[in-house]
Amino acid sequence: MTDFTNPTRRGLLMGAAAISALGLVPGAAWAADYPTRPITLVVPWGAGGGTDATARMIGALLERRLGQPVTVVNRTGGAGVIGHSAIATADADGYTLGLVTVEIAMMHHMGLTPLTHADYTPLGLMNADSPAVTVGTASGYADIAALTEAIRASEPGTFTASGTSQGGIWHLALVGWLQELGLAPDHVTWVPSEGSAPAMQDLIAGGVDIVTVSLAETKAMVDAGRAVNLALMGSERAASHPDLPTLSEAGGGDFALATWRGVAGPRDLPQDIADRISAALAEIAVDPEFTEFMDSRGFAIAYLDPAAHGAMMAEADAQMAGTMAAAGLVQD
Repeated sequence: MTDFTNPTRRGLLMGAAAISALGLVPGAAWAADYPTRPITLVVPWGAGGGTDATARMIGALLERRLGQPVTVVNRTGGAGVIGHSAIATADADGYTLGLVTVEIAMMHHMGLTPLTHADYTPLGLMNADSPAVTVGTASGYADIAALTEAIRASEPGTFTASGTSQGGIWHLALVGWLQELGLAPDHVTWVPSEGSAPAMQDLIAGGVDIVTVSLAETKAMVDAGRAVNLALMGSERAASHPDLPTLSEAGGGDFALATWRGVAGPRDLPQDIADRISAALAEIAVDPEFTEFMDSRGFAIAYLDPAAHGAMMAEADAQMAGTMAAAGLVQD
């Protein structure tokens, strides 16, 4: 399977090349009169979370480049459906944009909405984070190979895991990993939680054996010496954790997945407006203020230009279809 966590030197170079090319093409359409009024940036998730924090930083840096206020609006509800719908159904004039997240590759498979990635104009992927396989320090597992061997040798239901709600992205990470190991998707019992924090508390209390959440979400307990990350479910090591191996490097199976956040507008956004916004996002991706903000919170920058962003969303949709089907979450 594929993930999209490479901080993408390739993507950053592509973005820089795009900016240069746009500046050199005589008569390039730049929507000289855009924007002439404030822009709304819709966040499908609640205030105070990682998506909200990322959106507010992007919004502030967009303001400087576009010369108009960018107001972040949280449109929550429906497991992400309401906010994603608000982005997709807005007027295609560049004045309503949004942060689309990995859930857009999941919601329609669950029968929650007909929306898919095809209902958006991708403008730039900004972040992607893979989950770690994390255990309590008292677990006795020194590395991912030992844990993997124990899981393979166990009876179904012997091990338990947590990290999010049933069918959430971190649950699907576990399902995909088990599939890669040739095991049933419920070989390890998933214990639903309200989020990563209660899951980590349950882990150190001995209520579950494994947690699969992002490195940023494990940081407090790992730093306190109460939990240990055994491997990363990514195609490459995280820049913030260069000593942490990937699953494939350390004998845990060849599986990778990521949760991600990208800026998008409604489908059929005029090309000149899309070019103006995407060029600004390419600059933001390498802006020291943005990189320091993301690094300080443990979020991985994973910039992709609009074309690569769109291709990534389509690939993520296909990946989620297979993983969710295995978990019994697909609704016809």
